[in-house]
Amino acid sequence: MFLSLLQRFVRNGTLVLVMPDGSRQEFGLGEPRAEWILRDDGVMRSIVRNPTMNLGETYIDERWDAGDGDLAGLLRVLRANLEQEVTSRLPNFLRLGRALLTSWNNVRASFANVSHHYDREEALFRSFLDDAMHYSCAYFAAPGMTLEQAQQAKAEHIRRKLCTEPGDRVLDIGCGWGSLGLYLAREGGVEVNGVTLSKEQLRVARDEARRQGLDSRVRFLLEDYRYHRGSYDAVVSVGMLEHVGRRNLGRLFEVVREMLNDDGVALIHTIGKFGPPEPVNPWIRRHIFPGGYIPAASDLMHAVEASGLVLSDMEVWRRHYAATLREWNRRFQASRDEHKRMLGERGCRVWEFYLTACETAFEVADLVVFQLQLAKRNDRVPLTRDYLYAAPRSESSVRVAAGGS
Repeated sequence: MFLSLLQRFVRNGTLVLVMPDGSRQEFGLGEPRAEWILRDDGVMRSIVRNPTMNLGETYIDERWDAGDGDLAGLLRVLRANLEQEVTSRLPNFLRLGRALLTSWNNVRASFANVSHHYDREEALFRSFLDDAMHYSCAYFAAPGMTLEQAQQAKAEHIRRKLCTEPGDRVLDIGCGWGSLGLYLAREGGVEVNGVTLSKEQLRVARDEARRQGLDSRVRFLLEDYRYHRGSYDAVVSVGMLEHVGRRNLGRLFEVVREMLNDDGVALIHTIGKFGPPEPVNPWIRRHIFPGGYIPAASDLMHAVEASGLVLSDMEVWRRHYAATLREWNRRFQASRDEHKRMLGERGCRVWEFYLTACETAFEVADLVVFQLQLAKRNDRVPLTRDYLYAAPRSESSVRVAAGGS
């Protein structure tokens, strides 16, 4: 069955299947070319039974490998030829129901889900993130940017979209290790409250605020966004909406409206998809982001409409996250021996499959990044995007734009 599936559907590029006995079979024609090395006779049956879960499970169990270690190349070929066939088998109403059931995130569950991924050794994340530890899509605004430059470009792009003035108060929902909040305070002269559910992120963020001498203007809190109270000139959330769950999307936008001053601006930055709503890949949900949900554009528009906020702008970033994940994985692999001592071989394979599967999803599948700019008045934000691309005003931003360090 598995071989007949490959024979029928592999049309874009060439897939070389290396069987456990060393024999080889080729499917498709031309470039790109990828090699799939099977380590045992039962691995194909396992994958076919539940491909969205067991492709990753069998990889971390060392039951297959990619030729020349090119896992990304293999996953690109598999996605380009087989993903539509796999995902189209589930009816839409079942996709929606599963999406709700697998992302039913009350406050207690949200703390547990965040802890699962983020309350790990700081050294693991420092090994592959940029110097400021932005754990979200970078903005490769010019060719040849380093990861550090692209993350600074993202932070500056967001700062401009928030339309703040020195002294304004900003709420950062899902502040991570504090990278964006510290940037906004340093470059925009604003005061920031950041909330996170991760104790480890909170510790790192507070330490960094003290190190930069910004702890009097940036305050980080261990708090769920649904319990926070305050009034702000700007509200920002980057890479956090994916954790709230489909059921809670409306509540997040309600909170943004409640916190935002009448003259305020909000910016929501999230992974999204241009296809119909469906649950997160079950392997990612089990090993990486329990309770996660990647919204479709229709999910976001419904939540915005219900909130009463004005959608001032919506920007779609294509493939920026693929480039970000590719660099994260390159850095992870450079420290793989150290990670193996800490995580074991299985743990390393979990992280490299996660990073590579996500990279190829942004390249070949339907994942993108949405940036939603919101306000309470439709005349609050400039009428064109020209203000986003004017000459940088700060010395550090000039260095980023010029390609310096």
